[in-house]
Amino acid sequence: MKLSLRVAALLPALLLGYLFLWPVPIDPEAWQPPSAPSLTGLYAVNNALAGVTRLGEGVGPKPEDIAIDSQGRIYGGFEDGRIMRWDPSGQHPELFVDTGGRPLGLHFDADENLVVADSLKGLIRVAPDGTTTVLSTEQGGLPYGFTDDVDIGADGSIYFSDASHKFGQTQFMEDLIEHGPNGRLLVWHPESGQAELLLDGLYFANGIAVDPDQQFVLVNETGSYRVRKYWIAGPKKGRDEVIINNLPGFPDGISAGSNGVFWIALASPRNGLMDKLGPKPFLRKVIMRLPAFLRPKPVQYSFVVGIDADGKVLHNLQDPDGAYAPITSVQEHEGMLYFGSIVESAFARIAVPEITETTMK
Repeated sequence: MKLSLRVAALLPALLLGYLFLWPVPIDPEAWQPPSAPSLTGLYAVNNALAGVTRLGEGVGPKPEDIAIDSQGRIYGGFEDGRIMRWDPSGQHPELFVDTGGRPLGLHFDADENLVVADSLKGLIRVAPDGTTTVLSTEQGGLPYGFTDDVDIGADGSIYFSDASHKFGQTQFMEDLIEHGPNGRLLVWHPESGQAELLLDGLYFANGIAVDPDQQFVLVNETGSYRVRKYWIAGPKKGRDEVIINNLPGFPDGISAGSNGVFWIALASPRNGLMDKLGPKPFLRKVIMRLPAFLRPKPVQYSFVVGIDADGKVLHNLQDPDGAYAPITSVQEHEGMLYFGSIVESAFARIAVPEITETTMK
């Protein structure tokens, strides 16, 4: 009985010791997030995404990205490693390939090869017959920890992101809570078969989009709520700049659409607690010691914005009820927007909205 009482008396001290001293994998530094923009004006709440059509329901878990080939067939990569293919109507699923990893970003090259950013396998290429080739698994002696998204230039150069060389795909919250400069923007050159580092020190390097005019590449920094432009041609070649900062959510996938629009999937609106913890690295370590259900979580909310090449907001598409959410990728094809998700068991699509006079102001 006395022993039990002694143990009980020690419990508060043990709990405090755990919360304050237990080792955690993150090594955060203080940063000051900008105040989140309100969901008014350019980002006014609406239900533009409430009417999406769900396709491919129940075929597999978490189709994070969608790609469409020259025949209009739809491809989606699942958590279990499979990449499935549907006909243009979104029916008749069939297995295209199993990467044995976790396929995330997908994009077709000019020869109908499907290039895949696989978070476990690296940068891979799948021929039309399903033959798989690993193109790159490291750069400069540093292995990719989280190969995330991919896009392809007109010359065949493959631009891709390593979201975090420190944390893998299943540890994305660790990277976001740490807010460390662990991400990279890279390019794989077909003539040499080698990867080149373009930018490092990025805060969760995520979606990739190549300018249709081949002047620049856009990369989302999920952890800093912004989109960065890296010039690949012209007088600014090799330089980079932020074209839109302080987004109202966590930018995930990005892709080039029609009429000069770049579509950005915001996986979740901003989290007030995450922003408040930015200047407090010690408390962020405490958060990591809490059970997962007590840590900050994404909100079930559908959110996509469209910007121009200078970062001007042209489209604001939302669904507060999150009928299809979170949206982690967006791809425009023949008048439709296709969406992928790391939670849903389907992909979705909706007609591309028109740019109105209101959105152009």
